[in-house]
Amino acid sequence: MSRLGRRVASRILLAAARSLPRRLSPWARAMERELAEIADDRAALAFASGCLRAVLGLAFVTASSTLGVPTMKGISARPRLLGLLCGAGAVAMGVAYMVAAEAPARYLVVNLAALMLGAAAWLALGRATAARLAGAGPLILALAAALLLTALFGIAVEGASRWVSVGPLSLQVSLIVVPVMLVLYARQPDEMGTAAMIAAALALALQPDRAMAGVLLAGLLALLLAKPARLPVVAVAAAAPAFGWALLVPDRLPASPYVDRILYTAFDHHPLAGAAVAIGAAALILPAMVGASREASERPALLAFGACWLGMVAAALLGNYPTPLVGYGGSAVLGYLLSAALLPSRALQRGAGAMPGSLSADGRSTDQTISELRMPHPA
Repeated sequence: MSRLGRRVASRILLAAARSLPRRLSPWARAMERELAEIADDRAALAFASGCLRAVLGLAFVTASSTLGVPTMKGISARPRLLGLLCGAGAVAMGVAYMVAAEAPARYLVVNLAALMLGAAAWLALGRATAARLAGAGPLILALAAALLLTALFGIAVEGASRWVSVGPLSLQVSLIVVPVMLVLYARQPDEMGTAAMIAAALALALQPDRAMAGVLLAGLLALLLAKPARLPVVAVAAAAPAFGWALLVPDRLPASPYVDRILYTAFDHHPLAGAAVAIGAAALILPAMVGASREASERPALLAFGACWLGMVAAALLGNYPTPLVGYGGSAVLGYLLSAALLPSRALQRGAGAMPGSLSADGRSTDQTISELRMPHPA
């Protein structure tokens, strides 16, 4: 690991220390001393990430007992919040896998940086902002234009043009914009959004990208299942031949280490690494699983979201395509958190009111909570 990895570990630990209450400063100093004694930089980064996770868990439990926040039952009724938690958990599982597989340090840094950026965007897209984005046809059209520009002028590798350069990084645009487009369109299909879906299908066929073309079709079919209407039928009619065309075009891209086919190769490094990847990938569709029992107005966005990410995981199982969030790549991390931010803030059960599910004080002290969380120790 480069010195950059050590600096990132120090920054993560500093963020964890600043999140602790003042009376727990001895714990913060103990973490700093422990980090200084870790010689291996990769282990130092894993230790710092574990400290931050423990401190965030402490903050969550403390806030629960003080202010009253959702229990697990309550969180399941809040798909937007559940999406953030599942995304963070999947990235953490992916980091654990990459540490076990001795991936380059910058891979861990990129995924963690994408998580922080995506979480910031999730916070920025608050409840009021997300509600105003319903029927955002012009925005969906702009995202489709980005896909078309990528197909025409993006970075080409082995005949596929799917990437753009952002400094030293290459971003796969479709992994960021297609999930956002599907959730926005599912919230309120309109003529402009339908035109954007047709343009997106054309762009994915031109790139070509059979995985994301299939994801687009899967998301639109889920929307059509939840809300049969004329405009989604038109969108599906455009996405189906685009997917068929992408299947006919040979895909010569080889598998990239730590990116493709890791649902299989992770088990070669350690059974726990394989289990972490599998659990993290399965967690991606958890927010959509609440959609089957929700009111009709909420189901289209939830099911489109679930079909989108289930389609990406299926593509990763079937071919040399990125394994979202648990593998290396910041694009999917950003796409997941942005699309999760557009999900309903509170999903209602069919024929029922909002599920309160608040957690009241349980009489435990903060010190008891800390002892339960346990300070992480480097592997």
